[in-house]
Amino acid sequence: MSFYKQNGSGRHLPWSTKRGRIGLTILLVVVILLAGLLYSQRHQIHLLISGSHTVGGEEGVADVHLPPGFQASVFYSGLSSRSFITFSPDGTLFVAERGKGSIVALPDPHHVGKAQNKVVVVSGLDDPTSLLFYDGALYVGEQSRISRFTLGPDLKVTTRQVIVPNVPTGGNHTTRTILVGPDGNLYLSIGSTCNDCVESDPHRAAIWVYHLDGSGGRLYSRGLRNAVGMAVNPWNRQIWVTVNGRDYMGDNTPPETIYALQDGGNYGWPRCQAGDIIDPNYGHSGDCKGVVQPLLKMQAHSAPLGLAFYNAPQFPQRYHGLFVAFHGSWNRSIPTGYKVVFIPMDANGRITGPAQDYATGWLANNDTAVGRPVGLAVGPDGALYVSDDKGGMIYRISWTQHS
Repeated sequence: MSFYKQNGSGRHLPWSTKRGRIGLTILLVVVILLAGLLYSQRHQIHLLISGSHTVGGEEGVADVHLPPGFQASVFYSGLSSRSFITFSPDGTLFVAERGKGSIVALPDPHHVGKAQNKVVVVSGLDDPTSLLFYDGALYVGEQSRISRFTLGPDLKVTTRQVIVPNVPTGGNHTTRTILVGPDGNLYLSIGSTCNDCVESDPHRAAIWVYHLDGSGGRLYSRGLRNAVGMAVNPWNRQIWVTVNGRDYMGDNTPPETIYALQDGGNYGWPRCQAGDIIDPNYGHSGDCKGVVQPLLKMQAHSAPLGLAFYNAPQFPQRYHGLFVAFHGSWNRSIPTGYKVVFIPMDANGRITGPAQDYATGWLANNDTAVGRPVGLAVGPDGALYVSDDKGGMIYRISWTQHS
C-alpha cells in the first residue's frame, strides 16, 4: 500500500513526498525569518521609502543665533548625556547627568556667567532625567523610581530615600519628568512604551500624582504619548506639558503639542492624535470626541522637551512668555528642530501667537548638527540656561542691551 498521494495524472505532488515536505518546511522557515527581518528593520525601510534621514555631525559649540540684544555663552562644557536642569535655593545650577547616573552641581560663586567647576552630588542613580528642589529637598526622577535627598552646605548628601518605587521601565520612552504642582503634590510623567500602541499598564503614556512623601499615587491624566516637559504657568497656575507626537504619518503630521493638564483628562493617544486626527492604526470615527484640546500645535517631529516660563525683569517685556527646547527630528525628509523657540503670551498667561525661532544654530545644515537642546531653566540672574545633550554643554543666554 502506498502512502504517497497522486494527482489526477497519477504523478506524485511535489509536497506529498518526504523530500518535498522537508523542502516546504525549509521554505516556510526562510519566509518566516525574512518576515521577521523585514519587521525588525521596518523603521529603516520607511526612512528609505520616505526619503527621511538621520542628522549626523560631530558635537561642538554652536554658533547660536539670537534676536538683537541677546547673547549666548558657554556656561559649562564636558558633560555626559545630561537631561534637565534646575537651580537650587542658593542659585547653584544642578544637572541630571544621565549618562553617568549622577546629579552634578555647577557653582558660579562669583556670578561671572561661567561655572567654576563640576561637583558630583549624587551618583549610582538609575538613569536620572529630571530634578527639582522643593521645601529644602532635592527630588530626582529616575527611570524606575523617584528619590528624595537632603544636602548639607558642602553639597554632600545627608539623607536619601526612595519615595516612589517600582516605576515601570523600558520601552521607547524612558525619561521620567517630575514636578511639584501648585497644590504641593508631586507629578510624574511616564511616556509610552511604543510609537503607537494600546498600553496595558495605566502608568504608561500618562501623568500620575502623589503626595510629597510618595503615598497616595493615582492616575491624573492619560493619553499623553510622551509628555517630557512639565512646568507651572506662573500667571494662571496651570501645569503645562510638551508632548511628542507619533511617527510615520508623514513630515507634517501629527503636530507637536502643548497642553494644560486636567485632573481626569483624556488626551486621546493612541486613537486620536493632537486633538483632532483619527489614528490610522487604532482610531475610529468619534475617537477625538471629548478629548482635551491642545493649547498650541507646532511643527511635527520637532521633539519638544524642556519648557520654561519667563517673567523675570531682565528680558524685555515682549519676551515674557514661554520658551521651549526643540530636540530635533530624526526621521523627517527635511530636518527640523534643534533650536529654542519662544511662544508669546498675554498678562493672563494665554498664548497669543505661534512658536517663533528664538535660539538657532545647533543645526548647521540639513545633515549636520553640533548639538541638541534639551532642558531649560531661568536663573536667579534672569538669564535663560539651555542644556545640550549632544554637545555636552550648558549655554547661558542673557540680555545685554539696556535702555
